[in-house]
Amino acid sequence: MGNEFHLKAFHEQAAAFRAAVLQAGPSATVSTCDGWDVDRMVKHLARVYASVRASLELAPDDDRPHVAHPPTEFEDAIAWWDERYAELSSALSTMDPDRPVWSFFAGGTPASWTRRIAHETAIHRLDAEHALAGLGPNRVHELIFDPELAADGIDELLDKLLPLGDWSESRHAGTVLYHSPDAGRAWLVTYSPGERPVTTAPRGAALEVDATVAGTADAVYRRVWGRPSTALVTGDAELAGIAAGR
Repeated sequence: MGNEFHLKAFHEQAAAFRAAVLQAGPSATVSTCDGWDVDRMVKHLARVYASVRASLELAPDDDRPHVAHPPTEFEDAIAWWDERYAELSSALSTMDPDRPVWSFFAGGTPASWTRRIAHETAIHRLDAEHALAGLGPNRVHELIFDPELAADGIDELLDKLLPLGDWSESRHAGTVLYHSPDAGRAWLVTYSPGERPVTTAPRGAALEVDATVAGTADAVYRRVWGRPSTALVTGDAELAGIAAGR
């Protein structure tokens, strides 16, 4: 998927996020993010935008960027969100998409940051819709993500984000198959004690696995991001839940 796809998704999801949080109001509970309300979520996403914008100006071996805190009042925080969104949109639209930049994941470029921020925004858009609808933490919102976007988000989380961090003390062992027939995609995640998980394309019709997470791309996307989902989990539920808990 190209940079234009992720830019378009970023703009669409950001617009939907903004509309939902304004309708919900600052004190609405975000049940899908424990302890959060809309005010906190807006400020969080604005700081993420600011951090990504700063990262685009740094070399890969520079220190992690430090960004300012958003204003206290909700109306001011919304205006600050608007400014950070506009700055980031402009930078991502004009920079060389393949230039190496700082990132917390491997292969940081403006293009990979565009992908990252598109999915960060999409998931928090879903959180905002939950808040607006007043849904509890286990209710599935009627929003349906496009299968292509959702499958790309599954791929990013399993292949790029899941292996991050320290796995040296992990005792997890086994394989989890993620399958989304509507997107024509499947992923096999292999866990080995003390090692980072590895995601590959499954091979063989008679593949034996320890757990399976299956459903539409939309449902599996939500599941791997720890949101309420209709995806069907079979086999070792603990192993299948590792991705959502990281």
